[in-house]
Amino acid sequence: MTAKFPGTAVGTRVLGTAFNSRVPMSSSMGRPMTGSVQDGVARPMTAVRAAGYSSAMSRGSTFDPLGQSKGPAPPLESKNEDTPEEKIKILEKKVNDLIEESCIAHVRGDLQLALEKAKDAGRKERTLVRQRDQTGTADHINLDLTYSVLFNLANQYANNDMFPEALNTYQVIVKNKMFTNAGRLKVNMANIYFKQKNYPKAIKFYRMALDQISNTHKDMRIKIMQNIGVVFICMGQYSDAISSFEHIMTESPNIRTGFNLILCYYAIGDRERMKKAFQKLIYVPLGIEDEEKYTPSNDDPHANLVIEAIKNDQLHQMERERKALAEKYIMTAAKLIAPAIEASFAAGFDWCVEMVKSSQYVELANDLEISKAITYLRQKEFNQAVETLKMFEKKDTRVKSAAATNLSFLYFLEKDYDQADRYADLAMMADRYNPAALINKGNTLFVRGDHEKAGEFFKEALRNDSSCTEALYNLGLTYKRLGRLEEALDCFLKLHAILRNNAQVMYQLASLYEVLDDPNQAIQWLMQLISVTPTDAQVLAKLGELYDGEGDKSQAFQYYYESFRYFPSNIDVIEWLGAYYIDTQFCEKAIQYFERATLIQPTQVKWQLMVASCYRRSGNYQKALETYKDIHRKFPENTECLRFLVRLCTDMGLKEVQDYATKLKKVEKMKEIKEQRVKSARDNSARGRREGSASSDSGHSSRGPSARGERLSARLRSLPDSNEPYEASSQRDIDASYLDPLGPQLERPKTAAKKRIEEDEFADEELGDDLLPD
Repeated sequence: MTAKFPGTAVGTRVLGTAFNSRVPMSSSMGRPMTGSVQDGVARPMTAVRAAGYSSAMSRGSTFDPLGQSKGPAPPLESKNEDTPEEKIKILEKKVNDLIEESCIAHVRGDLQLALEKAKDAGRKERTLVRQRDQTGTADHINLDLTYSVLFNLANQYANNDMFPEALNTYQVIVKNKMFTNAGRLKVNMANIYFKQKNYPKAIKFYRMALDQISNTHKDMRIKIMQNIGVVFICMGQYSDAISSFEHIMTESPNIRTGFNLILCYYAIGDRERMKKAFQKLIYVPLGIEDEEKYTPSNDDPHANLVIEAIKNDQLHQMERERKALAEKYIMTAAKLIAPAIEASFAAGFDWCVEMVKSSQYVELANDLEISKAITYLRQKEFNQAVETLKMFEKKDTRVKSAAATNLSFLYFLEKDYDQADRYADLAMMADRYNPAALINKGNTLFVRGDHEKAGEFFKEALRNDSSCTEALYNLGLTYKRLGRLEEALDCFLKLHAILRNNAQVMYQLASLYEVLDDPNQAIQWLMQLISVTPTDAQVLAKLGELYDGEGDKSQAFQYYYESFRYFPSNIDVIEWLGAYYIDTQFCEKAIQYFERATLIQPTQVKWQLMVASCYRRSGNYQKALETYKDIHRKFPENTECLRFLVRLCTDMGLKEVQDYATKLKKVEKMKEIKEQRVKSARDNSARGRREGSASSDSGHSSRGPSARGERLSARLRSLPDSNEPYEASSQRDIDASYLDPLGPQLERPKTAAKKRIEEDEFADEELGDDLLPD
């Protein structure tokens, strides 16, 4: 036993090594030496062993410090995935991957895929919990993973407008006491109630969230109070909203809250508090650097490089956006309160301008002056607007250009193209890169007929601002007017890519395809157009016209009928529908359309003749006869009406046939006389021109029959041509609105003057000038 021997330090012994003796000696206590060999087996060193050396070398072993003689290392042991712990780890990784994929899909805009991934992550997480219960490791449940799964699922429900499911999921998180700070999610629940317009519950949950957030999170509390104020505005409780916004402006003022506070004061009509709120708004600190910081200096090249690098970085872009948003809110607030804070809107604008001039937004004062001029325009006070805009002619370049642009536009609308052109030139001189000024200049040239030069100005406007849709539209119209249809088509196609649902652009495309003899494409564009403006009667009529040209009468009838339904006063549509029913042998249905045309154009005899013709074709001869008689009373010199009266009376065996036949002969005789007079007047006019040219060649001037012939020709040219059919008669040709109380002239008793005129019907044509009425 070891206890029987004393320690090695008790007695003396001879220390031997393998170096001094090949056969080690036993110790005095009978214990073998540390490097000794017993029974032919070398005992390993028990303490320190030199690297690369062992006592076994003396017995024939080679020097192999790296152990290369032992062969390759054994393969690594494969991980056993069948163990419960490994299965749980793999499942946890899958859940995390699904959450990440759901978030990525949401960022890409694929909301449905994001929801599916979130649901899949929820299913796998529940499977993970069951596995932990089965393995007895329920105490090691990953709460963070469970929270992430539920939170992501609730968000994706809300993004897909599945609000009840989102609220239920949020409720599961909030009620679980194991989740710390879950009460903040009541803000999300309140947002959902706000989207559902359940404003009382939204207020309740915002306040519950506010109670669970400590004062150390000041920014979060301010944002929640801002939401509460917005909800109160939606509920119309402006006093409660004012309380919330005033508290925010005291604790942490910001531009958005200041603007909302002005809106509330405007809603309750408090002038003084509107002024105070506007003053607070313009002095809200934006927390951005001065623009002079980004101005390079010539002294330090290294500093200039740094400034050049940060001039357009994301931080500076954010500063510019914040400043632009502040200017937008200030301008909107000034336009809103200016008419309300003073007796007149002009005085209100002047007060706002003075306040802005004393703030950090000095450059907005000029913009407010231009807004004042635009307000004058809206109130139809054009002189005041012009005077206000003319004040800017001596201001700085930017404002001068804007004012001159508005003046040019005003004069263009008033058709004072000289002044419009002058102010367009002034605006371009102040700012050559102002696209609106270039467009105004091009418009003035367009209306004067100089389309080539107008197109150049529209192109320059596009070079300065490629997103200027007005310049692109006007350029397309210019190309269309010049007959360069392919280039016009290219302009309007580009414009359609920018303005997808613009009705004017689609109509221009359809019109161009129609001119290019591609009716199918024109029909397609018009179909897109009526999907945007389904009640446009002109577009529907155009579709009917195109289908009629293609020979598709049924489709043409459908669109013409729809056009008539929306606008029943279009003569062309009424005429087509009436002719369609006549062609299809439904004359009774055509009558209502021609009667409507008669109401629209009562001085046009052809519509009344068409009504009578429909009665005659449908076999209602008595009604046709009455209609023809009524037409004859209104238009006693209409030969078509008299011919049909003669024919109807002959067919029906009436005694009136002789009277109508006599009237017809007299009317035809009068027309023949008129034709002879017109012909003679034309001959005299031609002879007079020849004689006049001969007398001018001989150096004499004469005013004889040729002069009278010219006057006679000028008067006769205003008379209707007797050879024209009645359909071509215009309102100027037949004054049917005048009904002579004495009846038709051919039936009157002849006076002496009348008798003398009829006896002199075939007198010399040189006296004709005195016979024609002036």
